[in-house]
Amino acid sequence: MTNKKNNKKAPKINQYWFYGGIIFLFILLQVFSGGIASNDANQTTPSKFFEYVSMGDVERIEIINKREVKVYLTEEASSKDIHKETIKAYFPLSAQTASYKFEFGDLQNFENRLKRNEEENNLVIEVNYVTEQNIWGDLLLSMLPFVLIIGVWIFVMRKMSSGGSGGGGQIFNIGKSKAKLFDEKTDVKTTFKDVAGMEGAKEEVQEIVDFLKNPSKYTALGGKIPKGALLVGSPGTGKTLLAKAVAGEAKVPFFSLSGSDFVEMFVGVGASRVRDLFKQAKDKSPAIIFIDEIDAIGRARGKSNMTGGNDERENTLNQLLTEMDGFGTNTNVIVIAATNRADVLDKALMRAGRFDRQIFVDLPDVRERKAIFKVHLRPLKKATNLDVEFLSKQTPGFSGADIANVCNEAALIAARKNKKSVGKQDFLDAVDRIVGGLEKKNKIITPAEKKAVAYHEAGHATVSWMLEHAAPLVKVTIVPRGQSLGAAWYLPEERLIVRPEQMLDEMCAALGGRAAEKVIFNKISTGALSDLEKVTKQARAMVTVYGLNDKVGNITYYDSSNGNEYGFTKPYSEKTAETIDKEISSIIEKEYQRAIKLLENNRAKLVELAEVLLDKEVIFKDNLEKIFGKRPFDKEVINS
Repeated sequence: MTNKKNNKKAPKINQYWFYGGIIFLFILLQVFSGGIASNDANQTTPSKFFEYVSMGDVERIEIINKREVKVYLTEEASSKDIHKETIKAYFPLSAQTASYKFEFGDLQNFENRLKRNEEENNLVIEVNYVTEQNIWGDLLLSMLPFVLIIGVWIFVMRKMSSGGSGGGGQIFNIGKSKAKLFDEKTDVKTTFKDVAGMEGAKEEVQEIVDFLKNPSKYTALGGKIPKGALLVGSPGTGKTLLAKAVAGEAKVPFFSLSGSDFVEMFVGVGASRVRDLFKQAKDKSPAIIFIDEIDAIGRARGKSNMTGGNDERENTLNQLLTEMDGFGTNTNVIVIAATNRADVLDKALMRAGRFDRQIFVDLPDVRERKAIFKVHLRPLKKATNLDVEFLSKQTPGFSGADIANVCNEAALIAARKNKKSVGKQDFLDAVDRIVGGLEKKNKIITPAEKKAVAYHEAGHATVSWMLEHAAPLVKVTIVPRGQSLGAAWYLPEERLIVRPEQMLDEMCAALGGRAAEKVIFNKISTGALSDLEKVTKQARAMVTVYGLNDKVGNITYYDSSNGNEYGFTKPYSEKTAETIDKEISSIIEKEYQRAIKLLENNRAKLVELAEVLLDKEVIFKDNLEKIFGKRPFDKEVINS
């Protein structure tokens, strides 16, 4: 039975009483320093005072602490009605009692003005300088800085403690873990049914959940469950969604947090939070800890010997390494982490015994995209004849997050058009919106520029139609989208390996736009910037990464452990660098001349296609088939 006395919380400091106390001290300070008017004289103004001087009513004055004047009237002046009406009735009007008082600004200016008045009125006024000491006011004034420092300190520590876990009344909660706990009391709706397109990754994670539910099934044969699993994949592939499904499926406590939650400006806080996190998990074991974006604290140590924040991050990582596999490791705590930068993680973190398994979450293929579409289409009011398989084929290279965005964008487009259901065209428009950007039909473009864009895009379409390994065309438009004045959509074949002839055909098709400008206008423009960037990267990859060049040979300069970052030095000599530059330029120039030759041989069809594009602004695959006929190497033509 618990002791009720131990459960009593310490009384909290009421901040309103505290601030009220500070204000009260200020009031006391003003009272004791003479800031509040006392009853020994009536208040007046400097202008009134000098008026009384000119009337000869002032006998003497006292200057108190060089900032306040007490005025003593003559006996004749005390009997005047003007002073009787002004001075309070209970004041005795005598030469020993000050009748008026007032404060002034600069002492020198006051003395000069008084002297001028004496000379003008032929008067002599006695001036006495008095210094009054205020012991209590000085004491309070000396204590005020300490009171303010203590108040600020209490305020800051209360704010810091409110960010920690385990109650906001404690001061040093800054070292507590910020992990969010999901257990039987928390309703987590995401399950493995909501995760589609990741069958391999889901199977491995399900095994971890199954072990925590039924450990005897595995331990009976002497097996041990992995201590950690690292989810690795491109952004948007569903790593965090998979972790949410684990939280929904596992009937054990699930601690979720981000790698950046360990980072703090104070030294030692990150390591303290790691210790507190694992302590909480061990107290509730068996349990799962999920660390999203672990590269925030798991980067390799020693690559940049810097001080300050870098040392603090390394201390946090060292503590994490110790907790995951040290002398005090509790095997009933499993760590699941996610990152899209596995190449920068420390090797000690990746070894067996810490993250035993690396689960790769790749971009979905056409079959997996179909399953993902079915998940995200559930809440939509879709058309009855919607072909999900067609949508999956129209989105090659899309991640799960991209598909979710397509479904949401399609619903918004349908609602904008006042439709009652989301149809096929809405999804196609959504794909165009995401890939190409927003249509800008009102963008000002001259006829000459529009003609150049039409021939540029027609050049891409013509060359890609003539090449076997180029991606088949879907549609071409000269309506400005995003930052581009025109665009061509292709449906690339999903390949696991790429051969040199396939890469060369793609480069030739990309250079078709600039080649068309050269063939038709005998001029080139800046419109091929994105095309040149694409082919330059492809050519450089052929030479320096994939070893697909005869002059350089079967050598790669790609470093997977360093993310292909050379740093300050390149891994090849200056002579090799010249060879690489020459080969890259040679490959691009060869494909450019090839595209020019193709367009010169089909100049009439290029002009016809460009004229149709100028007329309709958007053309599809059917328009190209009318002009060029069917491609002889298309699958449907070969099968027929």
